[in-house]
Amino acid sequence: MSSETVFRNANIILETEIINGSVQVRNGLIADITQGSSTIGEDFEADYLLPGLVELHTDHLEGHYSPRPGQRWNVTAAIQSHDAQISAAGITTVLDCLRIGTNNEGNDFEEDEMRKMADALKKAGQEGRLRAEHLLHLRCEVSASDVMEQFAQFDGVSEIRLVSLMDHAPGQRQFQSMEQYTLYYKTMKGLSDEAFDIFVKNRIARSDRYSDPHRKMLADICNKRGIPMASHDDASLDHVQESIDFGVRLAEFPTSLEAAKASHDAGLRVLMGAPNVVRGGSHSGNIAAADLAKSGVLDVLSSDYVPFSIMHAPFVLADDPDMALPQAIAMVTATPAKAVGLDDRGRIEAGLRADLVRVRHSDDEVPLVRSVWRQGQRVS
Repeated sequence: MSSETVFRNANIILETEIINGSVQVRNGLIADITQGSSTIGEDFEADYLLPGLVELHTDHLEGHYSPRPGQRWNVTAAIQSHDAQISAAGITTVLDCLRIGTNNEGNDFEEDEMRKMADALKKAGQEGRLRAEHLLHLRCEVSASDVMEQFAQFDGVSEIRLVSLMDHAPGQRQFQSMEQYTLYYKTMKGLSDEAFDIFVKNRIARSDRYSDPHRKMLADICNKRGIPMASHDDASLDHVQESIDFGVRLAEFPTSLEAAKASHDAGLRVLMGAPNVVRGGSHSGNIAAADLAKSGVLDVLSSDYVPFSIMHAPFVLADDPDMALPQAIAMVTATPAKAVGLDDRGRIEAGLRADLVRVRHSDDEVPLVRSVWRQGQRVS
């Protein structure tokens, strides 16, 4: 039996323009888009109608599963709580980040916990527990001795849509200054001076030993399997060239304007955190995402650690007269979908999935998500 829904009097955000009109949804797909007034269908009262947001990088699930150091929550309950916040933010497709590679410093997950979480996500989806569609982003710490063994646990997992290559050793990339690194790790972990010195030496030694060979091995596997890759915290032109040589498609969180421009010019899509936009700068003192947007080299936004920021940030960017709202919304819809090969969503276009979000927004206000549909079914 076919099902059909019509949304009318909506300000429909297309890729390059906003039109007032109606959208017809049939059997989970967008059937038609009509400009102009209509008396048929649900009245949107001139609210915005957006494509469902596509989230490529969120660490948010970990906080639900491990709400306190060393503590674990019921994994299904954690997933459902995470999913509810994701959906309420207007996200209909999410790549949940799972960390691959441990550092043996007392606060890491067990070596099989990430695979167990992936299996629990799949089971929850099969049981109809989830509002959003959940796929996987494997964040691979290339300086970890066991990163390849943990990566091998995901052989044959079809939900993987992105693999990022990361190295969080001090003195480079995200933490180019020891001041940043000390604040982030020593303070967060409550380490003594002596313990922190040992921590730093161990991190540097592992990076020197493992990062280059692991980065190459992972790139070879991903290229062979057709899995899109992301770089992480590229800071220099050498970093960018290495990413290009490895076949990386996405430049996550470049730490300098130079690296962002080089990545963008080479055809890599540049991703930054939406919290960076909302806060007005990076929490670790690196380049501001808004500065990249003004330079024309910002392509994708992710919620990172605050789910709703991915909805909030495009409206913040669109306050700049040089940034049109459709251009900003594309950073959280069409562009991230294309970056990982999800060509059936991310745009309001006939024939694509009816992943849609109703949003109310006035000047100087936080946007309000009023309703969310995934494949034509209301989920929030």
